[in-house]
Amino acid sequence: MLVDATYISAFLIGLLGGVHCVGMCGGIVGALTMSLPHSVRLQARPQLPYLIAYNAGRIASYTVAGMLVGGLGGLVVSLGNVHLMRRMFELLAGLFMILLGLYLADWWRGLSLLERVGGHVWQYFEPLGRRLLPVRNSGQALLLGLVWGWLPCGLVYSVLIWSMAAGNWWEGGMLMLSFGVGTLPNLLLMGVFAARVAALVRNTWTRRTAGGCVALFGLYYVLMASHSLSADAG
Repeated sequence: MLVDATYISAFLIGLLGGVHCVGMCGGIVGALTMSLPHSVRLQARPQLPYLIAYNAGRIASYTVAGMLVGGLGGLVVSLGNVHLMRRMFELLAGLFMILLGLYLADWWRGLSLLERVGGHVWQYFEPLGRRLLPVRNSGQALLLGLVWGWLPCGLVYSVLIWSMAAGNWWEGGMLMLSFGVGTLPNLLLMGVFAARVAALVRNTWTRRTAGGCVALFGLYYVLMASHSLSADAG
């Protein structure tokens, strides 16, 4: 059973991963904002219902993906030694978090390979998003957010690996929901204060600090899983 601390960790990784979200999705957020009615774009407050709807749809898609992957992980675990398989998934998740930290800090770009693979799936979703533009109401924004949630993203894929270790569909979905909520502050601010937020998160030290923190999260999970495996073997 995943403990509450795991959900908090997922939230923090989403928050720290904002350095990637702004770079990856900043242009999308800007395009979505520019597609709003002219009267809405003039001030920050009228944009908020649309931005909240976009992001609610995006986070809902993350949650569904987490449920699917968590359920798959639970099925795989049930086919073998449950305890051993759970520890192996946790070890794999920790390794991916370390790689994610290196990716966020721009020290290693290997996760971009996952994004390219995901691009083959995205080609089926992207036309659906185009049909929803320009956005005229919050319901339309919500639908567009649901599509946006399937955009290829190394950050999202890494956390999905983690959700596989959850062991069941419910906890996998909750982990991805926690992560998605963590990404929310950066992308909401990006919608309203695009230039200022982009300048901050593109700063080299901001990226390295965030990436280093995520890598430390990963190292912690690797050490915990390795300790459990060693204890079992002993």
